[in-house]
Amino acid sequence: MTGESSPQLVRALGRWTLAALVLNSIIGSGIFGLPSAIAGLVGSAAPFAYLFGAVGIGVLMAVMAEVSSRYRASGGQYLYARDALGRFAGIQIGWFFLLVRLTSAAAALNLFVNYLGEFWPDATAGATRATVIVVLLAAFATINYRGVRLGAGFSNFFTVAKLVSLGAFIVAGLLLVNRAAPPAAPVVAPGAGAWTDALVALVFAFGGFESALIPAAEVKNPRRDAPFALGLGLAVVATVYLLIHLVAMWAVPALAGSSRPLADAARAFAGPTGAAAMALAAMLSVVGWLSGAFVVMPRLIFALAEQRDFPAPLAAVHARFRSPHLAILLWTVLVLGLALSGGFLWNAILAGVARLVTYGATCAALLRLRRREPQADVWRAPAGNLLAVLGIAFCFFLVLRMTGTHLAIMSAVAAVATINWFVVRRRREPAGGNPPAAPLP
Repeated sequence: MTGESSPQLVRALGRWTLAALVLNSIIGSGIFGLPSAIAGLVGSAAPFAYLFGAVGIGVLMAVMAEVSSRYRASGGQYLYARDALGRFAGIQIGWFFLLVRLTSAAAALNLFVNYLGEFWPDATAGATRATVIVVLLAAFATINYRGVRLGAGFSNFFTVAKLVSLGAFIVAGLLLVNRAAPPAAPVVAPGAGAWTDALVALVFAFGGFESALIPAAEVKNPRRDAPFALGLGLAVVATVYLLIHLVAMWAVPALAGSSRPLADAARAFAGPTGAAAMALAAMLSVVGWLSGAFVVMPRLIFALAEQRDFPAPLAAVHARFRSPHLAILLWTVLVLGLALSGGFLWNAILAGVARLVTYGATCAALLRLRRREPQADVWRAPAGNLLAVLGIAFCFFLVLRMTGTHLAIMSAVAAVATINWFVVRRRREPAGGNPPAAPLP
């Protein structure tokens, strides 16, 4: 049996476009500050932290690849949890996932404005700041309103541009940087807590790939394409992150104290022009991330409405452009409100909590789906049950580093989701219930 989300949506996303969405969803603004943060925690041992982070996120990606290959409907982790763990769990995951991406998009917009201030100081405050944010959001909304092909094409362009700019930094750095100067060693050898904090930062830096799986109803062959896109994404991102850190480490001896590590590194081997180029690259990266977010996140709102967990009009599809136009408009308005009000710290805390919750839920979903449908014709992760258990343990281990503030925000989000569940729990399921795990022909 095949679980189609909606006959009106167009399956226009191929495996390379999906891979580009994965890359775009992971590589945002974080890499432009990550090297100094990791160096501050573990010093010259930072390259090993990148490898450990890639292994940890690889476990979660393998679980995600198997679970996502079962579904042809939009919704991503919300859909997986709803089908495998029940409606209450699905709504909880939907809220955590939606809120973290909303606040991440708002923070990204403000980061773009901050970098723009390097060239146009007036852009960082007052009416000019608000105008820049509104114009950017209006452009993204218009492009995606006109259909998934145009939105995905825009995302693909900026993904390539982002990778080219980061690749140029890596190549120029490897050729020009003076590697004879040793990096500054930490005064005190990093302890277990520092290593754990570095791992947490890297897991979140590698995170975001899950949002690329939301528009599965518009992917040509989810069973084949999702594992390919996730595997390629992990390999590319791990390589890019590691090489960027090595260049920054060699170019900036006091890397831990740098507030703009890539710009400082470019200044060291390419002068002021190089620093300005990296500031532009940071802006380009933010625009690329936002373009991907506008493709995938309105589809989560669409999926919640399609499953009757959000108001039904949000599942509407435009008659001409075949896009979830009302979901796109709602997403735009919510991001605008958060972007104009700021909220960087809240976003960072919520992003960490929400990702741990959603990753753990997907691991639990894999265990449930394997027991429920042991013969399903889907892509299977090697030792999938073991990987799911390791993934749950990994998420629990990272939760131990959370503070009381994290737990308070987690409780508030869970309470909102619970109220949502009470409101909709008596609504009938859509025809056919949850979209089942279904192989493609």
